[in-house]
Amino acid sequence: MVSRHVPILTVTPNPALDVSTSTAVVEAEHKLRCGVTRLDPGGGGVNVSRVVRNLGGRSLAVYAVGGPTGDAYRNLLEDEGVAGLAVRIAESTRESFTVDETSTGRQFRFVLQGPSLTEAEWIALFDAVGGELPGPGFVVASGSLPPGVPDDFYARLARLARDNGARCVVDTSGDALRAALDEGVYLIKPSKRELGELVGDRIDDDGELIEASRELVGAGRCEVVALSLGGDGAIVVSADQALRLPTPKVEVRSTVGAGDSFLAALLLRIAEGHDLGEALRAGVAAGSATAALPATALVGADDLARLAEGLVPESI
Repeated sequence: MVSRHVPILTVTPNPALDVSTSTAVVEAEHKLRCGVTRLDPGGGGVNVSRVVRNLGGRSLAVYAVGGPTGDAYRNLLEDEGVAGLAVRIAESTRESFTVDETSTGRQFRFVLQGPSLTEAEWIALFDAVGGELPGPGFVVASGSLPPGVPDDFYARLARLARDNGARCVVDTSGDALRAALDEGVYLIKPSKRELGELVGDRIDDDGELIEASRELVGAGRCEVVALSLGGDGAIVVSADQALRLPTPKVEVRSTVGAGDSFLAALLLRIAEGHDLGEALRAGVAAGSATAALPATALVGADDLARLAEGLVPESI
């Protein structure tokens, strides 16, 4: 079933070709025989677009890619049926390598060093977004910034979105997140630690989480804070609401892409016109469903519907 919603555009300056496999035991100085290898086009914004598609929605993924890795990445994304606009760069797209240790259930994640972007390349990425802005929709700026890209890149995107009637969603950390908040955005998705860093304080309980989130909202830095708390669920805070929802019980197999799945489902419900409670319900179900899947697999509509059943956000 195709979802009806306002447009969504995602931006990924630093995508990664996700390589995942498994082996019985990870140990030093041994040749490790691995199982089946899986390749996926990963990275924050692109993962959001992939999950939006899995859930019946539509989006445009704008991303920077280069080299043989970038060619493979673009082909995989096209094979999935995700609408994309690839901006070519000189250096090769990075890889992320995940190994599941089958004897223990542990997961090892290696993120390889990525490319540097020249000024001309990141400006080309910015201009590509400008040429595809969705008007009264959403621009999702997600993931790390590669070397060469200025810390205020997402802040510039937020300004561009606002000037064109769109709302900007930012999922990143550190200086890039602070710069975006200085510009003002619609929604951010920090962890508990990242929220503490933003307000310059240690956060220990729900009351402090809500207080810190409302501080950001009250200052006009964002309209919604969607706090991802991992296995403890999530909290969303706006000017007039604070809602909490624990995660449903699942057997966690891989957390790769769980946060992106949470954001994608949450945003898709908002784009469809649902309230924050329904958006939170979908987001928590999607993140949990992805965590229950192996390697770098992402949630589908059936898994989301199954886990969302019976979930009821509570006002706090």
